[in-house]
Amino acid sequence: MASRRTCSLCGKREAVYFRPYSGESLCRLCFIRSIERKVRRTISKYAMFNPDDRIALALSGGKDSLSLLHLLHKIEKNFPKAELYAITVNEGIEGYRDEAVEHAAEACRRLNVKHVVVSFRELFGYTLDEIVKASRRLENAPAPCTYCGVLRRRALNLAAGKLEATKIATAHNLDDEVQTFILNLLHGDVYKLGRLDPEAPEAEGFIPRVKPFREIPEAETAFYAYLTGVRFQSKACPYAGTALRGEVRWLLNRLEARHPGIKFTLYHSFEKLKPLVRSGVKAEIYRCERCGEPSSKPLCEVCSLLSELEKAR
Repeated sequence: MASRRTCSLCGKREAVYFRPYSGESLCRLCFIRSIERKVRRTISKYAMFNPDDRIALALSGGKDSLSLLHLLHKIEKNFPKAELYAITVNEGIEGYRDEAVEHAAEACRRLNVKHVVVSFRELFGYTLDEIVKASRRLENAPAPCTYCGVLRRRALNLAAGKLEATKIATAHNLDDEVQTFILNLLHGDVYKLGRLDPEAPEAEGFIPRVKPFREIPEAETAFYAYLTGVRFQSKACPYAGTALRGEVRWLLNRLEARHPGIKFTLYHSFEKLKPLVRSGVKAEIYRCERCGEPSSKPLCEVCSLLSELEKAR
């Protein structure tokens, strides 16, 4: 019979998780504490919050955002002047989004966090399902994830603005960050690296966004949710398979399995590159000629995508 591993940190309890990139074997309690300690360190490292911030958390109902809700709620208790809100965007994906909204609402009720739900239909006149159907009439139509990402960012900014939030917190993890860096390279958008930094100055009209999970691997946010009893979305988005991100995720996971720690290596490499790239970024902010929202172009991405859909309809 194989001997059981003992926790590398406390040396007392049975280990339940092994970190290949560090060689640590951790018990349940030490694993949870290590995640919470890493998140606090990341928040401090990038000076993500002020003691009196009004924080709007983008709460999708998935494992990452619900775990971040519980963690920020725990941290916020020590800062009486700070306020925490949760925003859930209902994109309108039949058979998928309803479960996530339910989990998000339940968690907010239990933690007594104000919860706001906004929908694509309410804000833009379409559900994502309707957008995808209409886009099939377009030549070289963007992928569903492109529509979703652009519209969801706008929805979050509008909802957070109504709450007078000073920060928007998203649950992007280490895997998300490295995937995004590589996608920008694959799309030839090198200069976008300079705009992904938590320290990068926000343009007027945009609420600063922070990512407390950005140095936590996705596998660990998932295990944290499991160990802390977080109930989250059980189904994968039906449109996820259409995105290039899925192929990048698969490649990175294969590399990580063979070379533990390579995601951290890539992350830190991109971190070193970003200050160099940022010096060549000259952000010019316009007011969209159609909707009036701040934009990097005369016609914002939201209005550009929706105007093309209107032509298709």
